[in-house]
Amino acid sequence: MHHTRIRPFNTRDTYPEQNLDNDLCQAVVANGMVYIRGQIGQDLDTRESVGIGDVEAQAEKAMANVAMLIGEAGGTLEDVVKVVVYLVDVRYRETVYRVMGAWLRGVYPVSTGIVVSALARPEWLVEIDVTAVLPSASTAATAATPL
Repeated sequence: MHHTRIRPFNTRDTYPEQNLDNDLCQAVVANGMVYIRGQIGQDLDTRESVGIGDVEAQAEKAMANVAMLIGEAGGTLEDVVKVVVYLVDVRYRETVYRVMGAWLRGVYPVSTGIVVSALARPEWLVEIDVTAVLPSASTAATAATPL
């Protein structure tokens, strides 16, 4: 089975302050499903954190990353089916969901929100994990579903 791996990287480059050596990628396309790594307020090209101390700016960057990665996978935000949001403070929920809602207006994915004690770096306040289904895969699944 062939999977398309989008933007591969090694954690030793992404987290030089930690003793890691894991080969990962930002997204994987498998059987028409797009699995996107949790996105944070980080520029994917420079690995620089953005919006430090500003959860709204971090959520905007995370969603911009999601949109870019889905595009690189051959889809659009309309293909999003599931979102998991990790917050380091429950008080950020309204701000983050407002940002996410603007990006996903009319899409209606399922969503789970989780409050955690921390993310991989202390400056990150929100992480957004997304799953999407590319249109050709959903069409095939619908055609194969018995009535």
